[in-house]
Amino acid sequence: MLHNILLVIHVLLAIGMVGLILLQQGKGADAGAAFGSGASSTVFGAQGSSSFLSRTTAILATLFFITSLSLAYLAKNDTKPGSVMTPTQQQTVPPPAASSPALPVEQPKPTTPPPANLPVN
Repeated sequence: MLHNILLVIHVLLAIGMVGLILLQQGKGADAGAAFGSGASSTVFGAQGSSSFLSRTTAILATLFFITSLSLAYLAKNDTKPGSVMTPTQQQTVPPPAASSPALPVEQPKPTTPPPANLPVN
């Protein structure tokens, strides 16, 4: 149960990180702001959204790392000793039906040796 909850949180964190990373501007976008592109009129203030988005991405990345380690720990402790060949549940194999006749198996025919009077090169 805990494994499934952590897995859902892990996937949601991954989707959130992808979205936040795609929203961020590249380093080259700051050069346009220096020539008066109106960066001071953004919703996040004069500094822009870079500090907010980068801080949120860092928090999501940390949580993603923690859930990754937690899922790995749970998966390690969830393993049961045993072989791959041994069944985990009791499996019963039904006996063959008595009414079906067994198929006859043909014996291979004996091969005859080649004649001894052939010349050898």
